[in-house]
Amino acid sequence: MADAIYDIPLKSIDGKATNLGDYKGKVLLVVNVASKCGLTPQYEGLQKLYAEKRDAGLEVLGFPANNFKEQEPGSEAEIASFCSTTYNVEFPLFSKVSVVGEGKHPLYEALTAAKPQAEGGDAFRTRLEGFGIATNPAPEVLWNFEKFVVGRNGEVVARFTPDVGADDPRLRAALDAALAA
Repeated sequence: MADAIYDIPLKSIDGKATNLGDYKGKVLLVVNVASKCGLTPQYEGLQKLYAEKRDAGLEVLGFPANNFKEQEPGSEAEIASFCSTTYNVEFPLFSKVSVVGEGKHPLYEALTAAKPQAEGGDAFRTRLEGFGIATNPAPEVLWNFEKFVVGRNGEVVARFTPDVGADDPRLRAALDAALAA
């Protein structure tokens, strides 16, 4: 995949056509985000991580998705405003995409094909199922705030379950290794 990931057409949160080409040579943390999820406070940790490591070459990229219990119902403008005013998000956000199912965005097709299994165990899946929520089998994204680490060369080097936060040592180790490569 490598370079192919950089050519996938995307739209920024303000509707401008773009792709990941601007981020070639950087380490990417790609996260499907939502504003009305129990995991939404992860925005705070993601912003802190971005502020801490952006000078070393890390880009956190947020992709709002409304796939899970319709927890991202807002417009792009509402999402951008929420992220800015509630969590002071400075990392790039993109327009809403689908991360699972028939309408899955090509970026998420590529990410899940490259890393079909997420690290982090089955605890979060079990918790969701305990609430009576049907979960997607691998390689599909499990829930909001699943994380993909893309190395400087465009290869997907790690994937983490939604409950692995920005301060989790496993995520930190994967990012540090990718930044050092």
